Amino acid sequence: MELTSAAPSKKVVVLDYGFGNVRSAERALARAGADVEITRDYDTAMNADGLLVPGVGAFDACMRGLRSVRGDWIVGRRLSGGRPVMGICVGMQILFAHGIEHGVETEGLDEWPGTVEPLKADVVPHMGWNTVEAPEGSELFRGLDADERYYFVHSYAVHDWSLEIANPAMRAPKVAWATHGSPFVAAVENGALWATQFHPEKSGDAGAQLLKNWIGTL
Repeated sequence: MELTSAAPSKKVVVLDYGFGNVRSAERALARAGADVEITRDYDTAMNADGLLVPGVGAFDACMRGLRSVRGDWIVGRRLSGGRPVMGICVGMQILFAHGIEHGVETEGLDEWPGTVEPLKADVVPHMGWNTVEAPEGSELFRGLDADERYYFVHSYAVHDWSLEIANPAMRAPKVAWATHGSPFVAAVENGALWATQFHPEKSGDAGAQLLKNWIGTL
């Protein structure tokens, strides 16, 4: 698959809050054409063209790590000003209102309603390559074939999407789905806030194109 070009020299910060393979994200974003910096500095993260929030591990631990570097403030302030943010894996999950792991409920960033719960599947974790059902008109999946596969590693997901848009002038979010046992939210495009449950930085050329698509909107 030939990769299309992205807008050059966009500054993207990978938020370093102790959770997530920031070096893999850095390399993938650089490959996709971004000027990348890994940091937990508030001002640097606020002023970048794009902010990427990675995440691996437990929902509760990621939230504690995020708050320790004022990441909750950074995400909220950027989005209130229409500044792009992208979450990956648990970095996507913490954007929802709640996470439940081992019976313990943790508050998320509440950018979207919904609860991150255990996967409803016989085999957990969901580890490996899977297809994604992208919504019509998706910018995130632009130029990518329907049978492309993306790399997932997770035991929890959001199974129900319930965000309602009261203002008809606002664009409704575009939600992509994947299935492992039962359907779950695989990606969301919602104004300045985009996110993927899978790892684009581990998804080969398809993941690289997806990151180029995001960088191209910054």
